[in-house]
Amino acid sequence: MIHPDFSPGLDLVETARIARILERGGDAFLDRTYTADEVGYCRQHRDPVPRFAARFAAKEAVAKALGTGIGSAAAFKEIEVFHEAGGAPAVRLHGHAAETAKAQGIAWIRLSLTHTEHYAAAMVIIGRNAPRE
Repeated sequence: MIHPDFSPGLDLVETARIARILERGGDAFLDRTYTADEVGYCRQHRDPVPRFAARFAAKEAVAKALGTGIGSAAAFKEIEVFHEAGGAPAVRLHGHAAETAKAQGIAWIRLSLTHTEHYAAAMVIIGRNAPRE
């Protein structure tokens, strides 16, 4: 049994899927899915596709950990991946996603990303405030 104060989320994305989406209608997908800062970060790399895929996986993993899935309680652009000063990936929530997290007593979110030529994965663990007795 998972401790009630913690919830995990995991997602795996094929980078080729993201590449196909970007080829077909990239700007609409980018505008719907990523913040301007995320797009800027990914595009500064020679091959942005694995980074877009990793961020997509992270957004899905966060939504799974929240127990909401992607939708009105946590939209793609409301879940933002950024890098802390030391370079570690982190998550920032906005809008309804932030409200959902607050309502659930979420105190912190930890994120791990990885990507290869073919796959990108994200693992998230969220922690809730301990109930007061």
